[in-house]
Amino acid sequence: MMIFTLVHMLRLILLGLSGAVAGILGGMGMGGGTILIPMLTIFFSIGQHTSQAVNLISFVPMSICALVVHIKNGLVKKEKLWLIIIPAVILGCALSFVAKGIDGKILKKIFGAFLLILSGFQFFTQK
Repeated sequence: MMIFTLVHMLRLILLGLSGAVAGILGGMGMGGGTILIPMLTIFFSIGQHTSQAVNLISFVPMSICALVVHIKNGLVKKEKLWLIIIPAVILGCALSFVAKGIDGKILKKIFGAFLLILSGFQFFTQK
């Protein structure tokens, strides 16, 4: 019983650290999901659907905090903010339902392809 508790505590600590790293990267604008989803699926054996749901839920407070900081720094044009928020909410909800209907193995491959495309895009557009 003591070993299970110790293993369980270590797992909770590692999950917390993974969340903290994802939060820091998300706050920097890098995208916490690029770390969080692979960490949850690969190292913690959590299913793809659950990992993506956790990422979507964790994105809300991260994006609110980042938005507040960017507004305070004068980096946000408030009059055009709704042009981003409304489509993001609508597409986020719609694609969540789409993702729910896709098999986890296929969803994992789609996410992997997305990460490869994103990394290639960032590699070739950085100065």
